Order: sequence, then structure tokens, then C-alpha cells
Amino acid sequence: MARRALKDSPPTPPSWFTPKRLLMIFCVINMINYVDRGAIASNGVNGSLGTCTDSGICTSGSGIQGDFNLNNFQDGVLSSAFMVGLLVASPIFASLSKSHNPFRLIGVGLSVWTFAAAGCGSSFDFWSIAICRMLVGVGEASFISLAAPFIDDHAPAAQKTSWLATFYMCIPTGVALGYVYGGFVGNYLNWRYAFWGEAFLMLPFAVLGFVMKPLQLKGFSPIESKTPSTSIETAPPLIEDSEVSDINGCAVVRVEGVIARASDKGSESEGAFRILNRFSRFSEDMKVLLLDKVYVVNVLGYISYNFVIGAYSYWGPKAGYNIYHMNNADLLFGGITIICGIFGTLSGGLILDYMSATISNAFKILFGATFLGAMFCFSAFCFRSLYGFVVLFSVGELLVFATQAPVNYVCLHCVEPSLRPLSMAISTVSIHIFGDVPSSPLVGVLQDHINNWRETALILTSVLFLAAGIWFIGIFLSSVDTFNEEGENQASTVEKASMKPLLGENKNEMPDDSGEA
Repeated sequence: MARRALKDSPPTPPSWFTPKRLLMIFCVINMINYVDRGAIASNGVNGSLGTCTDSGICTSGSGIQGDFNLNNFQDGVLSSAFMVGLLVASPIFASLSKSHNPFRLIGVGLSVWTFAAAGCGSSFDFWSIAICRMLVGVGEASFISLAAPFIDDHAPAAQKTSWLATFYMCIPTGVALGYVYGGFVGNYLNWRYAFWGEAFLMLPFAVLGFVMKPLQLKGFSPIESKTPSTSIETAPPLIEDSEVSDINGCAVVRVEGVIARASDKGSESEGAFRILNRFSRFSEDMKVLLLDKVYVVNVLGYISYNFVIGAYSYWGPKAGYNIYHMNNADLLFGGITIICGIFGTLSGGLILDYMSATISNAFKILFGATFLGAMFCFSAFCFRSLYGFVVLFSVGELLVFATQAPVNYVCLHCVEPSLRPLSMAISTVSIHIFGDVPSSPLVGVLQDHINNWRETALILTSVLFLAAGIWFIGIFLSSVDTFNEEGENQASTVEKASMKPLLGENKNEMPDDSGEA
């Protein structure tokens, strides 16, 4: 039985990975991931097409767009191509986390990410770099859906949102550093070196995923038990006589929601049966998420929000260069984003912790910060003066980034612990496939049509008001924080055993669980 296997397993020595060290590692990985996003959007890496004047004087293009002669639509597709890999891989990694060590999954994903980033630097045309950008999404999928639940598990109870804010602060910070990094490397070396540098920085963390000691997520059975964890709706705690039956001469035993089938048909039919069973569990988990009104409203608001932020991050430097004739658009937008991203994201987490971290309070912050931020950003693009734009846009960015910790807090705490990886995976896939993936090409098409970056920016910014309205609805929804609810398939002793290695405490003795076994 699963619990007896846990008790009989050899003691696990203390782990070097304390909560703060784990948070630091996750933050660095997250930042490198988003440095890549900022770098490909920078003028130094993205570049521009060659131009010719009426007098016949031509200038050569620069960066990716100039080397591969891409139009604005193709250029926008490159920023969204990673979504293909993310869409396919995110649900797979979230499901595999129930039966495999999550850190090995992260190691696999980051290895793919490293290979893909190096491939971007070695690409030779539009399709070669587009394929590599798709593979980058596979690497992100392994990491983004598992990191937040780990942080949420091991953060101090009174600082959970602040720790999440620290993690998500790396998104705007990474994008901003990517602007500066891409602009510097692209201008002084070559845009290809920017991708090769990213691959070199990520390689040690890919290796770390394979060599570090397994750590356990709340709501999941221990990896050592070899018993896949399932959703709470389908997990009976122990084997009972009534659960053993005979179907067409085959013995069928149900243990913790997993159907183990002994049959003379061999491993081929058994493998197909396991795949079918895993797909069935995935479908049931998806049904739970889609029927959760709080989760759906939160993600819909997040999609609208990310539609704007994604287009800002990709087209911002180019729009600023054309509207205000900035010679240092990469540095200016990078500076605004990194300062406002750090202080805005941390402020959102600290304010929610101060108010008492609840789902209702999180929705209040999401509505207020997004509505006020939309007003300031919209007003900024109405200004003809560069200085007026910088001041108003900075305030708007500060407010808009305050939503990062609250929105992910809702995703983690409106579902049961065993559904958190899938919750984060589906949230991430949704905000990309319906948010920043279509926004970058659509803004490119809109700009090609109206040929006025100021009007394009104003139309884009107005979508933030829609996000604020959706999150306003969430304030009035009935919500329950399910973080402390234990699944029927996991005893409290399992949770304690999974927590101790991370905290570095003595693991030489296991709690006596003979009564339950």
C-alpha cells in the first residue's frame, strides 16, 4: 500500500534547498526566460527593414527583420510562435507532475529551452527561427506551471503573496533587461549572440533539474510511492474488498483512483489502458476548472490584461521610437519597465498581504489597479510631449504591474491543491493563446492599416478597461480558499514528510503512522 511503502522507504537526508534558495533559483530561471522575450522585441535584435528614398538612396535592414526581410505580420508571429509549444506541452507537464518528479520534468523542459535558444541564434530564415521559437515554449511549459505551487507551499503563511510577487516581479524585470541586453548585444556584436548568451545562462539550471533531490508538492502522493496522484474527486483512500472485481476474466483493482489491470494481453494493452485512464482523469480535472466561476472570471480578466501587456512589450520600443522620435527607445522603455515592474509587482503582493490575503481582496486590487493604470496609460499616449508621456506612462505601468501577485494568488487558491499545476498551466496557456499571441500580430496588422502608432497605442490601451470590468465582477462572486483542504488520497503525514526535505530539517525519523496503515 502507498502509505506502507512510504514508511518502509529509507530516510531522506536534509536538502540544501531551503525555501529562500528555491525562490532565488526560480526567480533567476524566470528572469532568463523573460529576458529572451525582451531581447527579441528590442530594436537591436528585432531590427528593421531596409528602406529606400525617392532619390534612390537605400539603407540596409538590421536585426532579424532586416536579415530575413520580414513584414510586420511575420515579425509579430515570431513573438507569438512560442505559444505553439506552450499550448501543447503545458497540460502534458501538469499531468505528468502527478506521477513523475516535477524537478526532473523541469530539467527536461529547460534542456529543450536551451537547445531552442541556441537554435534561434543559428537560424537561417523565417521558418527556422519560428520553429525554434515554438520549442522555447516547450521549455517554459515545464517550469511555469510548477514553480508557483512550490513557492506557494513553502512561503511563510503571512508572506505568501509577497513571495509570489517576488517571483512574478521577474517577468517585467526580465523583459526590461531583455530590451537593454538585446539593444546592447545587437548593436555592438550581432543579434545572434543574444540568443547564444541566453542558452549559456540557462544551461546550468537545466542540469540542476536532473541532479537535485526530489521535492514534493502539497496535494500529491510522494514520488517514491510510485502511486500516481489524482484529482480529489476520484481518489479513494484505501483498498477495499468491494473495489476488486472481475471483468471478462481480468482482475481489476482500483487504488487511489488509478486502475491497475492484470491481463494476459501483455504490456501493450496495459499501456493503452493507462493512457486512456490518464486522459479520463485529465478531462475530469478540466471540467472542475471550467465549472469554477471564480477561476473562469479571473482568467478572462487576465486574458484581456495580457492582450495589452504582450503588445506593449513587443511593440513598445518601436512605437516610442516612431511617436516621440526616441533614439534610445530600448533603454527608455527598459528603464521604465524594470523600475515600475519591480515596485509595482512587489507593492501588489505587499498590499494584499496587509489587507489579509483573500480571493475577494485580490479581486479588489485587480480592479482598482487596472482601472487606474488604464487611465494613466491612455492619457500618456495623448500627450505630445515626451516628458509628459514618460511621467504618466510610468505611473500607469506601476499600477498595472501591481496585478501580478493577486491574479496568480487567485489561480492557486480557488482550486484544490492537487489541481494547482493544471490551474497554472491552463491559465498560462489561455492568457497567451487568447492574449499576447494574437495581440502582437493584430497590432502589426492594425498599424499596417492605419499607419499611425499613436492611434494604434490608444486603441490597444482601451482593452485594459475591459480587463478591469471583468475583475470587478469577481469581487461579488462567492469564493472559498481551498489551499488547506487535503485530498482524500493524501494523509497529513505525507504532507509533512514532503515538507521536511525542503526545509532542511532532520529526516532520520518518520512519524509513526502504523495506526493509519
